[in-house]
Amino acid sequence: MILNYDVLVIGGGHAGCEAAAAAANMGAKTCLITMDMNKIAQMSCNPAVGGIAKGQIVREIDAIGGMMAKVTDATAIQFRMLNLSKGPAVWSPRAQCDREKFIWEWRNILDSTENLDIWQDQADTLIVENGTAKGVRTIWGVELRAGSIVITAGTFLNGLLHIGRHKQQGGRIAEPAVPNLTESITAHGIRSARMKTGTPVRIDRRSVHFEYMERQDGEQDFHQFSFMPSKKCLNQLPCWICYTNRATHDMLRSGFADSPLYNGQITSIGPRYCPSIETKLKTFPDKDMHPLFLEPEGENTNEMYLNGFSSSLPAEIQIEALRQIPAFRDVKVYRPGYAIEYDFFDPTQLKHSLESKIINGLFFAGQVNGTTGYEEAGGQGLVAGINAAIHCSGGEPFVMHRDESYIGVLIDDLVTKGVDEPYRMFTSRAEYRILLRQDDADARLTEKAYNIGIAKSDRYNWWTEKKEAIERIEEYCKTKSIKPKDINGALEAIGTSTLREGCKLIDLLARPQITMNILSDIVPELKNELERPANRKEEIKEAAEIRIKYKGYIERERMVAQKMHRLENIRIKGHFNYNEMQQLSTEARQKLQAIDPDTLAQASRIPGVSPSDINVMLVLLGR
Repeated sequence: MILNYDVLVIGGGHAGCEAAAAAANMGAKTCLITMDMNKIAQMSCNPAVGGIAKGQIVREIDAIGGMMAKVTDATAIQFRMLNLSKGPAVWSPRAQCDREKFIWEWRNILDSTENLDIWQDQADTLIVENGTAKGVRTIWGVELRAGSIVITAGTFLNGLLHIGRHKQQGGRIAEPAVPNLTESITAHGIRSARMKTGTPVRIDRRSVHFEYMERQDGEQDFHQFSFMPSKKCLNQLPCWICYTNRATHDMLRSGFADSPLYNGQITSIGPRYCPSIETKLKTFPDKDMHPLFLEPEGENTNEMYLNGFSSSLPAEIQIEALRQIPAFRDVKVYRPGYAIEYDFFDPTQLKHSLESKIINGLFFAGQVNGTTGYEEAGGQGLVAGINAAIHCSGGEPFVMHRDESYIGVLIDDLVTKGVDEPYRMFTSRAEYRILLRQDDADARLTEKAYNIGIAKSDRYNWWTEKKEAIERIEEYCKTKSIKPKDINGALEAIGTSTLREGCKLIDLLARPQITMNILSDIVPELKNELERPANRKEEIKEAAEIRIKYKGYIERERMVAQKMHRLENIRIKGHFNYNEMQQLSTEARQKLQAIDPDTLAQASRIPGVSPSDINVMLVLLGR
């Protein structure tokens, strides 16, 4: 083993795996330190990837050259595109995965990645010299040195598990906590705090009465996560829906006295948007039922995940409450739900590259930054790994703006606004949703990633082929005219107004009732255009149709984004002593001093900084 590296990555979860693969693929000699090589990228909670806004993040990870989308496609046991009844700005892919195969698919990728070693051990102490991170020391006394270090320790830092009044140190159920690493980091002035999350009961499918549940099948169309060629390899399985009832709620309430959430045992803040069943009963006392989603953990296991029933109540209360539901009247469980408290670090102490402002060469990614979710972790890990490699070789950091990616929105929110609860991405957090669609992540990011070396030539060429095909279809629709006699019959059949004179195909496509499929049935030449290349025709047809139909909205939103870029170009770091600027409000002075934003646009997004405060700074800058 060579114990000197360019990049060290601490933690083998979703952030750590993306960070290690990215750094190695950037050419940096990289080592991933993990406590258990057999639990690489463990899906600690739901074995699912994607969802509203999260699916967009995974598509962006793939467009840049990350691995989560490929692993998901290879191990998916159900795929759905959410929000298809709405506009494409909020379409979001989601897949249920085989938990064990997901781990081993990631393991195969890491084992075959050049420049990447894996060291099974537990990091104990961060080594810092003259304000720069130099390495880590493990619990077995091994010292590993590197030019950059990425911390992706998830929920393991001083992790504490809770089931009823019982508590046990641990990072996950049956896995040890990491006791000293937080203290070795905070000793250098980095602030930490505590957060809480939870996970539901795991159920034996053989004990479930499925006849009382609603079946939910996946989709079998062309959609997938990766932009690169892949195929669904595993058996596709259904999920199931049922509901709690009054008897369930009464049984759950009977255990509130022993709930760590309400007896003072847990004091840290949990996720608002993925609450425990106890929190649901407290927040919505008048609701008689809550939906539950029973989801498979894999194609060859009886273990199932009960989404919507996260809990830290005593085990006997959880089981007895479930037995009040007809589908679970004879339920057997593998383990009850539990809560976990863990350390995280204030993300406002980070640059947009995810490097610490306090310790040079130290990067943070994932739940240690106050986020929740595999996808948010993977996106951060990818950015941190890329920038850790760049830090070793020199060069400009890789940073994405808010109009370029959901990952850019995520990171900007973290470093600008901070967190007071576990951060989860939603489409509503992005002000440029029409620009950040899941279908065009490759258009936004692949060339940028190729220019820094993380996306390789095969991906870049695959994207340019798609780009040329879309442009060819657009150009054909702009130039091809159609006469009323050729189209009016079809227009009447679908209930839209007929033509009085000829028009271009692109004008017809602007109508919400007209689709590319309808036009291609009428115009044979268009059908021929849509067949090339044949192996990607559905993906390309959908992308071209979205660009044509929403062209006006896309251009208008891009103009708004360009105006905001003017503020992004006004750098203010080092220009002001905010404490002495009496023209600003007290809150603005305090927030600006604490965060020290790089640009005026970043300053404008800080909570407590008003438009008038921004105008003051513009005046002082002579603008």
